[in-house]
Amino acid sequence: MLEECKALSNETRLAILDWLKDPAVHFPGAEGADAGVCVGLIQRRAGCSISTISAHLAILQRAGFLRATRRGQWIHYRRDEDRIRAFTERLHRDL
Repeated sequence: MLEECKALSNETRLAILDWLKDPAVHFPGAEGADAGVCVGLIQRRAGCSISTISAHLAILQRAGFLRATRRGQWIHYRRDEDRIRAFTERLHRDL
């Protein structure tokens, strides 16, 4: 649970999770947003360098909050709702 809590300890990572909760609203015009959002769009919205946003996405993925799918040369990210739900249930139970 420590890795998940660390992943949530950053405002940018929390914002990314929020944006990916409803990608059609936060990334209008993104093709196939239901299958994930391209890292470039996330990077532009966050206003961070590509290396910084890649590090944030990697941390969220290692914590189990995101799934990554390669489509051609791009990587698309989406929330892993089952893992997020399991984490919140465990957090609720343990606290």
